[in-house]
Amino acid sequence: MSASTTAPLICLRQVGRTYGEGEATVHALRSISLDIHAGEFVAVMGPSGSGKSTAMNLLGCLDTPSRGSYRFSGIPVEQLDRDQRALLRRRHLGFVFQGFNLLARTSALENVELPLLYRGEPREQRRAAARAALARVGLAERENHTPAELSGGQQQRVAIARAIVTQPTVLLADEPTGNLDSARSADIMDLLKDLNQTHGITVLMVTHEPEMAAWASRVVHFRDGAIERDEQRSAP
Repeated sequence: MSASTTAPLICLRQVGRTYGEGEATVHALRSISLDIHAGEFVAVMGPSGSGKSTAMNLLGCLDTPSRGSYRFSGIPVEQLDRDQRALLRRRHLGFVFQGFNLLARTSALENVELPLLYRGEPREQRRAAARAALARVGLAERENHTPAELSGGQQQRVAIARAIVTQPTVLLADEPTGNLDSARSADIMDLLKDLNQTHGITVLMVTHEPEMAAWASRVVHFRDGAIERDEQRSAP
């Protein structure tokens, strides 16, 4: 995505995150600044301990900066309390994890419904939205299957359907292909790309695999708690 004159959806300014005190202090992030605009597909890379996971936790409102500012759609996230951050997550963010995190004895449809259940939405509305989300990821015929009856790639598709059923502004994916073979990984990346390009969902993905990062239009490299480089690229 080319540079935009519009205000960024996500804006980090001189954000730092420190854990511990005294000699045990760990500087997980060191004054990073980052803009992400609506509609981007950004891959975040870096070695273990580079700060990429800490940055994603901050972007996902699962943690708060020790210093600096984080604005999401103009909202100063660092000033929100725990309940307000939870509300922002429920309204605007979807999460996909390496381990799928599906309920084992629950059907695909019921797994996808969960975020709407937590919102207190009526059963029929939940069910209709969950069916639409499953159809979007190509699993309309698998709604009554439990995770044990699905392949790894299908389980991750259910997890993605659960993440998008709330119609999030941003999808945060943490190593979404880490448990999949190369063919299934390509399927999942193709799906994420379609959600980004066709449905306008901003995608932020942590990955250690260059082959997966190649699907993104931008790659941000972390090292030692700082952004080492930020590359715009031509995605497939």
